[in-house]
Amino acid sequence: MSSFQYFTLFTLYSTIFYSMDGIEVRKIIKSQQTEKTSHLHFFFHDILSGKNPSAVRIAGPLNSTITTFGATMMIDDALTEKQEPTFGRAQGLYSVAAQRDHEFALLVVMNFAFVEGKYKGSTISILGRNPVLNDVREMPIIGGTGLFRFARGYALAHTVRFNPIGDAIAGFGSTMMIDNTLR
Repeated sequence: MSSFQYFTLFTLYSTIFYSMDGIEVRKIIKSQQTEKTSHLHFFFHDILSGKNPSAVRIAGPLNSTITTFGATMMIDDALTEKQEPTFGRAQGLYSVAAQRDHEFALLVVMNFAFVEGKYKGSTISILGRNPVLNDVREMPIIGGTGLFRFARGYALAHTVRFNPIGDAIAGFGSTMMIDNTLR
């Protein structure tokens, strides 16, 4: 190989690895220094009964129930810190996504919108599978706004109360990484 080719390969190699070792590593270190882990715990109230339900069926097979494959519910559920009073809303939809009789799993697409307290105006976005018959379910946090901008992490759900009509209260605990440079 000519010296020009060696020089070109050396330059390319040095540029690639120096930038990866120098710039990229600095970005990763800076990112780790500016991120903060946050933990929240709250309750989610999904009410299907009464004069003013917080969850209503918007789609699904004709003559189906809320547990039939494809049944889709739109929600605007209360979020509470100690099962009352409301400090936020869970807004979005869920749909029965499992076809097997022995499994009851939902596709959940929702935002936790905080309307009171220090998180007022902020949201957390969740998109994932919720196998509701499991004692504890894990769903991914895919983002957020306000104080939770660029949040990523997971939410754990546990059903606290459920009745045959379909009304339910679930406890949610969430762990998120949030970039502190945004505040």
